[in-house]
Amino acid sequence: MNTKQYQYTKEELELLDYVENQHPESVPNIDAEKERYHQIFLENATKKKQINLRLLEADLRKLRTKALIKGIPYQTLISSVLHQYINGELVSRNR
Repeated sequence: MNTKQYQYTKEELELLDYVENQHPESVPNIDAEKERYHQIFLENATKKKQINLRLLEADLRKLRTKALIKGIPYQTLISSVLHQYINGELVSRNR
């Protein structure tokens, strides 16, 4: 059981105050608004940003070998591993 109490951010507190005390009104044409926000999400969720990254040569060789075995570019493998890591999908193995 998690005994930590959640601490709201300033933005969350402002939103709670607005909803609870300001009597918000319904958005006109809600379906169009949902679609607009969905499109914004899709545009931002799929954008890629080029970066420069310094790796140990031995690590890069291993990455290229693993990517070759999987049949994918090594940059794609690196991106996939980072994506899995930030989304909590990688499982740590103790050796």
